[in-house]
Amino acid sequence: MQAMSLDQVRAVAPSVFAMSPHSSRSERYAYIPTVDVLNGLEREGFRVVKASQSRTRIPGKSDFTKHMLRLRHESTVDELPSLGGVVPEIVLKNSHDGTSCYQLLGAMFRFICLNGMVVADSLIGSLKVQHSGDVTSKVIEGSFEVLKNTGKAIDAAKSWAEIELSDDESLAFATAAHTVRFGEEDTTINPVRLLAARRQDDVGHDLWRTFNRVQENVIKGGLQGLNTEGTRRVSSRAVRGIDGDIRLNTALWQLAESMAALKA
Repeated sequence: MQAMSLDQVRAVAPSVFAMSPHSSRSERYAYIPTVDVLNGLEREGFRVVKASQSRTRIPGKSDFTKHMLRLRHESTVDELPSLGGVVPEIVLKNSHDGTSCYQLLGAMFRFICLNGMVVADSLIGSLKVQHSGDVTSKVIEGSFEVLKNTGKAIDAAKSWAEIELSDDESLAFATAAHTVRFGEEDTTINPVRLLAARRQDDVGHDLWRTFNRVQENVIKGGLQGLNTEGTRRVSSRAVRGIDGDIRLNTALWQLAESMAALKA
């Protein structure tokens, strides 16, 4: 995945470039444009590799909604590292309508499935920056700190690759992930479907590959089941919302951490 230009970012996430806050914000709201922070990050060698923003049904609010940027440092943009092609990233979330402060999270991207993960902040930490003071400097400093700590996530993934799971343990992991994804939602999608491999490289019983299969199936959707009446087939939806993406990814990472701790 190549770095995005500012024009490419603007095409998919115009709220990054809002030059004023939404009209709902009071005079006490300190406005710091995301594009100013992004320019500061780019001067320090960070490059955007994915951008998105939330949808809204409120007229005139689409240019101010919550947005998310995934960034890599220039030293890793064109690399294809080991461990199934995993590269560290940082996730930057913000809005200009008051629904989010600046938030930084550690992340990883897996080239083999073009899938982004978010690492639980219990492992490498996260940073929230309110809309006040020198936000750009705080975000840049925090980005380097989070990026430095993503090495812990790579180490965790390597250790998970050495942990073999039994069939019962794999199913227990998938069942917990099923609850995280669907909650009390009435679904006939069997948890065992979360364990299905979408490529040969993901076939195996170790925790790392089990986690990857479950995470991809949860986030990308397309799992087949029946409706509540049992009369027609339905498919699970892909997770596209920013908050849902982050919440599910961090929860799945925490599940894998718990399984690793139990096996230890």
